[in-house]
Amino acid sequence: MAGWIGSVKQWARAIKRDVIALWIAARDPKTPIAAKLVAGAVAAYALSPIDLIPDFIQVLGYLDDLLIVPLGILLAIRMVPPDLMTDFRQRGTLQQNRPSSRAGLVAVVLIWLAVSALAGWAAYRHFYAA
Repeated sequence: MAGWIGSVKQWARAIKRDVIALWIAARDPKTPIAAKLVAGAVAAYALSPIDLIPDFIQVLGYLDDLLIVPLGILLAIRMVPPDLMTDFRQRGTLQQNRPSSRAGLVAVVLIWLAVSALAGWAAYRHFYAA
């Protein structure tokens, strides 16, 4: 049991380091444009103070934390050239404070507003415009 917990902690530290490395990669001029876009989107979402699917929604709330974010990280890492990713990981390990993403926060809020507006419009059409 203790070995399992230790490996989960190690995996979590690696994920945290890789998110910071992707945040660095998204801002580095040597990173290819497509990799920059994916790395920036993944890092912005992972570092956002709010989730697209709130954790209080059972099962789905944790789905993004346990599945979507790690898969996005894997995709972004594969798109960044390996030699650059090694450098970004080293720089991410040295970074003491965790960056935060206002862009991720804004994106999540805008998505929620768009979904709310669409739901309101659909409800209006269903109940009043029929």
